[in-house]
Amino acid sequence: MYKRELKQKILHSLSQNPAVAILGPRQIGKTTLAHEISKSQTSIYLDLENPEDSQKLKDPAHYLGLHANKLVIIDEVQRYPDLFNSLRGIIDARRREGRGNARFLVLGSASNALLKQSSDSLAGRIHYLELAGLNPFEIESPWGEPLQKLWMRGGFPKSYTSSDDQASYDWRYNFIRTYLERDLPQLGPRIPATTLMRFWTMLAHNQGELFNASRLANSLGVSSVTVSRYLDLMVDLLLVRRLEPWYGNIKKRLVKSPRIYVRDTGIVHTLLRIPNYESLLGHPVLGKSWEGFAIETIIAALPSGVHPFFYRTSAGAEIDLVIEFGMNKFWAIEIKASRKPSLEKGFHIACEDLKVNKKFVVYTGEDKFLTSNNTIALPLAQFIELLK
Repeated sequence: MYKRELKQKILHSLSQNPAVAILGPRQIGKTTLAHEISKSQTSIYLDLENPEDSQKLKDPAHYLGLHANKLVIIDEVQRYPDLFNSLRGIIDARRREGRGNARFLVLGSASNALLKQSSDSLAGRIHYLELAGLNPFEIESPWGEPLQKLWMRGGFPKSYTSSDDQASYDWRYNFIRTYLERDLPQLGPRIPATTLMRFWTMLAHNQGELFNASRLANSLGVSSVTVSRYLDLMVDLLLVRRLEPWYGNIKKRLVKSPRIYVRDTGIVHTLLRIPNYESLLGHPVLGKSWEGFAIETIIAALPSGVHPFFYRTSAGAEIDLVIEFGMNKFWAIEIKASRKPSLEKGFHIACEDLKVNKKFVVYTGEDKFLTSNNTIALPLAQFIELLK
């Protein structure tokens, strides 16, 4: 079916750290991946949504002491944030006694509360990894129809592997409703589901656009501060990407508002009621949908310490994605939902502003070729291979 590329990173992190956290939205595949990892070693699995498993951890030190030499997998850890204090005590006790590292693999739906609690309690003891949706190299082929299907259905495994487009659409529709009506309230925020549904849908309609809190606030009938709080929540839950602008010490008037993307394109298409690829081809969101899909795929493949931005001046010079590898080393990527991509003058002006090292166009075709001004046009899969 598919193999998750994050698996090897998790195994390596477990060999280096007493605790590893896999963060990601619900249904993204965290539990499935953890079970796969558990098959290669002695382990136990605890689901904190299961009352029986929760009861076992009423006295964490005692119970976990019974399984000291095992990998302990704790799912839905955000339900019991106080558990992090107990894990810290167990980890430190084993270190003091010279019995080696305890090993914990914790899974959680990301939220500010979870990250703050674990970082405060387990500082220097835990390593975070994010599990994103399926990427082109985790499916049967990163080319042609499989890639088109991944773009259309998005990266949630159950959506991608559905029997047909309608089944995939139905799964995503039910996921959105369940997330807003049941899952989200369990994570803490008390915001009406209908309000968040309207907000999420507005973001889908404005996919890849600059964040304008005032305009969204007027549409929702709330304050700009409240809209910004809604955005923070969706970003924290890894459902929305806030792509920050690059602004350095150059003599240009630069845009400083972030660009906003609903991270999973399958969710975008469901919120906009786009049931299949043919309907997508005739929809105004086509270009921004491909842009968001490509950006998420590229960011997931970036090496650690490499930072993504976009670039835009008030005069209209613009780069869809800037990858900063270090001081004064930039790659510029323009993203086009076309098999015959053309570049606008503003892209080349922006590249001159930043003195970029390499220029690319990531497009929907399958050939690699040189366009104007030494810009390389290539498919998404080839660009990811270049990064790797």
